[in-house]
Amino acid sequence: MDLLIIYAIEVLNAIAVLIVMSLGLAVVFGMMKIVNMAHGEFMMLGGYSAILATNHLGIPIWIAMLVVAPLVVGLFGIVIERVIIRHLYGRMIDTMLATWGLSLALIGAATMIFGNTTLGISSPLSSVAVGRFSTSGYSLFMIAFSLCLLVALWLLLRFTTLGLCARATMQNARMAAALGTNPGQIYSLTFGLGAALSGLGGALLAPITGVIPTVGVSFIAKAFITVIGGGSAIIAGTLSASTLFGVISQLVTYTSTPVFGAVALLLTAIVLLRLLPQGITGRFFRRSL
Repeated sequence: MDLLIIYAIEVLNAIAVLIVMSLGLAVVFGMMKIVNMAHGEFMMLGGYSAILATNHLGIPIWIAMLVVAPLVVGLFGIVIERVIIRHLYGRMIDTMLATWGLSLALIGAATMIFGNTTLGISSPLSSVAVGRFSTSGYSLFMIAFSLCLLVALWLLLRFTTLGLCARATMQNARMAAALGTNPGQIYSLTFGLGAALSGLGGALLAPITGVIPTVGVSFIAKAFITVIGGGSAIIAGTLSASTLFGVISQLVTYTSTPVFGAVALLLTAIVLLRLLPQGITGRFFRRSL
């Protein structure tokens, strides 16, 4: 029984990792329809922000991960939206190339500053005993926090003025402007929100994966697969796709190796998109947010 609980925790942790990895991209790509090829590098910046704030500025690790990293990357995202993205709306290929160039620039800058060595921070939580076995306390935190993050984003988009204006602007910017909103400001804030969530995800994963300039490469593929597989609904899509991919990947990992688990995730995504081209929420949960 104790071993089954450990297995369940590991599966839920795999789902939680996909959620925090993908939620920022779900806002930028799923909601704003911007193909952000620099999503992985935004996560990398979040990881470095948390590490520098903790190791060099003496900021407590929880504040560094949950406050400093999303704030720094969110502000950086707003600047990028105003300088680059704002001039490319409606031009998907141009946006893709621009963000890809930004990705390469960020990797190069991080390599010059930090080198190719892996930096990291130790897990802020110790292991937790489950009967005769033990599991990572940080895994339990990730599970709980990912659910809280989904609820918080749902409340933001569903009940706040910013959330309602953002949803209206993304659906029909001209109509939203006619009703008194400022589409340019809403676009900046929404992109900044997506960037902040990406930075938060990178900071939360830093104790698990460590951070190197190229760490974003390992994030972006899974993030895009999850967001595309989830479909148009940001929260319901991210949760459903993360659950499907996380469960299958982790179960295959248990029976073989993590490499086969990653392959199983990719094959599941291919089959899913073949059967459901619009993603899970294109067929199910259509009225969900």
